[in-house]
Amino acid sequence: MAENQYTFKDFKSDAEVRWCPGCGDIAILKSVQTAFAKMDIPKENFAVISGIGCSSRFPYYMNTYGFHTIHGRAGAIASGVKTANPELSVWQITGDGDALAIGGNHFIHEIRRNIDVNVLLFNNEIYGLTKGQYSPTSKYGQKTKTSPFGTVEHPFNPGELAIGAGATFFARGIDVNVNDNVDIIMEMEKHKGITIFEILQNCVIFNNGAHSYYTDRETKQDRQLYLKHGEKMIFGKERDKGLVLDENYRLKVVTIGEDGITEDDILVHDAQIESPILHYELAELKYPIVLGVIRSVSKISYHEAVHEQIEEVKRNSKIKKMNDLLLSGNTWEVE
Repeated sequence: MAENQYTFKDFKSDAEVRWCPGCGDIAILKSVQTAFAKMDIPKENFAVISGIGCSSRFPYYMNTYGFHTIHGRAGAIASGVKTANPELSVWQITGDGDALAIGGNHFIHEIRRNIDVNVLLFNNEIYGLTKGQYSPTSKYGQKTKTSPFGTVEHPFNPGELAIGAGATFFARGIDVNVNDNVDIIMEMEKHKGITIFEILQNCVIFNNGAHSYYTDRETKQDRQLYLKHGEKMIFGKERDKGLVLDENYRLKVVTIGEDGITEDDILVHDAQIESPILHYELAELKYPIVLGVIRSVSKISYHEAVHEQIEEVKRNSKIKKMNDLLLSGNTWEVE
C-alpha cells in the first residue's frame, strides 16, 4: 500500500472545468488524476507545466503546483524546473500545435537532452483554442479555416519525430481509454529521462472524429494494437491478427491460421531494445495504430549529468570556501 493515501479527488482543483462538453481532454484529466493518486509521491512534489492551447488549461484543474506559461515554451520552463529541483515530478501538458509548431525547437531539444520530464502531447490534429486552423499533425488535404481548399503540408507523426530525436520513452494512447492511459502514466513516472505520451484526443467542435478510423466502436478492435513489453503483437476482435517482419524487414500484418502462420511466428514486443529501428516502424504504422509503451530504454538524464558534473568540479576544486576564493591569485596585506 502506498504511503500517501490519495484518491483522484485529492488532485481535483476547485476551478470549473471549461472544456467543451465531450472534449477528450476531460477523460485525459481523469486519467492523470487517477494515476497521480496511485503514485507514492506527496502532492507538493508534483509540478504541472503547460504552454498555450486548450490542453494548456490543465494546471488550473489540478490540485498541485503548476505554471501556465507561454506559447510553445512549456518545454523550456519544465526543463528549468526539473534541473533546479530534481526531486519534483514534472509533467508538461501540451498540444500538437503548442509542441510541434512554435514549440518544435524546445520539443526536440528536451528530447535530445533526455530531460527527466513527462510530456503529455494531446493530438487532435487542429488548433482548437483559436477556432479551427490546421496544425502540424492535420492530415494532408484537410480543409480548415486556414486551408479552405485543403492543406498541402505533410503532417508530422509525433512518434517518428520523438524517436528520431532520440526519445528514450515513447507511448501512444487514445483519450477515452482511461484505464490503459493510467497504466502508461504510471510507467512514465518510473522512467528516468524524457517520456513522450502522444494521446489521440478528439476535438468535438473543430475536428470531430479525427481519429474515428481507429476509435469507431464496431471496428476499433481490428484497428488497434495495444503493446505490452514481452508479449506477442497480437490484435483483432478474434485475436487472430498479428505483426511479423517481411523479407525486407518491414512490419507486416498477418492472420493467424492463414498461409501457415501460427502464433509462434508473431513478433514479441521488446520496448527496451536499444536500437530504435523497430520502435520507429511501430510508431509510423498506419494499420493497425500501435498503442501502449512503444519504446523505453535507459540513458543518463540531463539533470543527473549536470549535478554529477557539479559535484565532480566541487571535489576537484581547490576552492572549498569563500576565504579560499578571496585569497586565491594575487593578494596584498595592508598594514
